[in-house]
Amino acid sequence: MTTSSVDRIPTPLGESAESRWPGLSTPPRSAVRARVAETLFRRAVRPLAIRVSFPDGTVLGAGGPDAPEMRIHRPAAFFHRLGADAKIGFGEAYMAGDWTADDLADVLTPFAERMATLVPPVLQKFRRFAERTQPKTEENTLEGARSNIHRHYDLSNDLFGTFLDESMMYSSALFGPGDTLTQAQHRKIDSVLDYAGVREGSAVLEIGTGWGELAIRAAARGAHVTSLTISEEQRALATARIAEAGFADRVDVKLTDYRESTGEYDAVVSVEMIEAVGASYWPTFFATIGHRLRPGGRFGLQAITMDHDRMVASAKAYTWIHKYIFPGGIIPSVEAIERGMRENTRLKLQGMREFGQDYARTLRLWRERFLGRWSEVASFGFDDVFRRMWEFYLAYSEAGFRSGYIKVHQFGYAGGSR
Repeated sequence: MTTSSVDRIPTPLGESAESRWPGLSTPPRSAVRARVAETLFRRAVRPLAIRVSFPDGTVLGAGGPDAPEMRIHRPAAFFHRLGADAKIGFGEAYMAGDWTADDLADVLTPFAERMATLVPPVLQKFRRFAERTQPKTEENTLEGARSNIHRHYDLSNDLFGTFLDESMMYSSALFGPGDTLTQAQHRKIDSVLDYAGVREGSAVLEIGTGWGELAIRAAARGAHVTSLTISEEQRALATARIAEAGFADRVDVKLTDYRESTGEYDAVVSVEMIEAVGASYWPTFFATIGHRLRPGGRFGLQAITMDHDRMVASAKAYTWIHKYIFPGGIIPSVEAIERGMRENTRLKLQGMREFGQDYARTLRLWRERFLGRWSEVASFGFDDVFRRMWEFYLAYSEAGFRSGYIKVHQFGYAGGSR
């Protein structure tokens, strides 16, 4: 079992944390909202296979003695945060130490399994009046996209290096029998390259460089790769890794938005970049694929996905993930991808696979490594609130894939272009 890095009740955040984490040290206050939040929370956890314990000895939930336990240490602060904004306050309460758990993903998975029914149907109709929407400042314009990416991917290459494997792939692995994480990451890359038909002499456009492993693997097949990123930190390390692998003459990493790309290619590949595009820009993204491909070219895509009705219902919602991890992001559905490709390109779907449980496994391995190497991460200047934030993010994501609320797909497209 992966255990939390918190072995004691976290102390309340003091004034020193306010400058780094504005608004987090003092919970918003609304007695009415807090009472409503407490009522809804108690109702929501009643059928879940967990134990929710309070300082006065109260225990909620349907879980037995061995069930995952959520320990609420500061109920007043917890419910005030939930009352202010449940989709943000639940995670903020963990960041602030208002509640803890031995294994976050085990606690969060039952919530994810019942995500659609946690709020009573009679209240869901009022959701659009109460929910915060994503701010205009996080829209993925050319400048907005660079700002959004900078807030996550430019945190520190050293940070990502502490929990990713040697491939430095920050996306789901595809596990085969007996695979290590690195082997599974290479299996994933090979699958995307196969979907795109990458081989000796192929001219390849990669949208979203990461830290260069896919470009290295494509170059090893004999391809020539143009790789696009808008993260300066990623470009610097990817360029160094590509040179170290001996492929500097076959890979060109450009600090360029996909909308500014030029040229024609035999293949286009993109791994888990579409989630950062924004729904308003999906037509532009898909059209770019079509424009960049030569007639007969192929496209390999890996994307996190969610059911279409859930995507539509949550498309404009502003959540904890948006505020703290991926500003401006939205997870597409398979239907949205297929429709976008159909309406904006002449490419035809040739193959598709889903492997969401592999992502849950990938995330658990990342979380174990992150927590196990926390002292190293802390030496880069990250504090305990960041530790709890990152732990919550990794566990929250793992729970989403474990429950099937979110999935991951690979797609292979081939045909003409517009």
